[in-house]
Amino acid sequence: MNNVKDLSSLLIFAEVAKQQSFTLAAKKFSMSKSAVSQHIKRLEQSTEQQLLSRHTRGMSLTAAGEKLLSRCELLQDQVELAFEELTKNKETPSGPFAITIPHAFEKDIAIPALSQLCREFPKLQPELQVSDQINDLIENNLDVAITCGELKDSNYRALPIANIREFFCATPAFINKHGELKSPEDLSRVNVIATSWQKSTLDIYKNDDHLNKQVLAISFYAKANTLPGALAMVSQGMGIALLPELVIQKLVTSGQLVRVLPEFQGKLWPFYMLHRFHGEKPVHITRFYQLIKHYFSKANS
Repeated sequence: MNNVKDLSSLLIFAEVAKQQSFTLAAKKFSMSKSAVSQHIKRLEQSTEQQLLSRHTRGMSLTAAGEKLLSRCELLQDQVELAFEELTKNKETPSGPFAITIPHAFEKDIAIPALSQLCREFPKLQPELQVSDQINDLIENNLDVAITCGELKDSNYRALPIANIREFFCATPAFINKHGELKSPEDLSRVNVIATSWQKSTLDIYKNDDHLNKQVLAISFYAKANTLPGALAMVSQGMGIALLPELVIQKLVTSGQLVRVLPEFQGKLWPFYMLHRFHGEKPVHITRFYQLIKHYFSKANS
């Protein structure tokens, strides 16, 4: 079966699914809403399956739609990148590609992104450093650094990725033993575990109110110099910690951890991808940024 004729419909379907809107997808492709609808209808006829379920609250993906989206959601980036390479007549990237990432990005974001990047550019030789410390690109001979927090003045280019929230968490057994915490002041009666970036105080906020900060003086029971170390301590029932939502949400969903003081959260940390190219970025740097944002979105959904 020749499915090349459906390529444009796949791209349009992926955009409709991502935006959850025919109107926004039509705007993206400078098409009419009816033309977008025809593409989806043609794709459903071609696959002989319903891909989108329309209802009064909007739309949702069917099981077949979910499966198809997982295959074609990167297609648009790949098509655009292919034309970019041809237009700019770039050589295929090759050689070392050195990056540093924080632990929060390692498993579900950076490694999948790096794996996909190396499939597309097989001559790259990845060199990965995982650290929650900020490493200078030039001093450490790095191509890319993913970092968080407010940026210092530098000659590097910063591409925004996302903002990550922090939540208090502990094991259900720990809470059963020590009782429910009703206010931040109750942290003084339980073991609190610190990460490498937390010192003698914690800045906390009411959910969705990052203008009114409450500063808590904390006498930490234990400290870990890495995020995995702090997470392991919490998972073993040693205490409560304020950790990034990105690394605890699966454990909370599975019931291995529970949120503590759920009406409060910590800082909202901005994450960036830094690179040192002042002019035109190499194509693999652009692609890596696209992939990092894509896998962050998947990990945080």
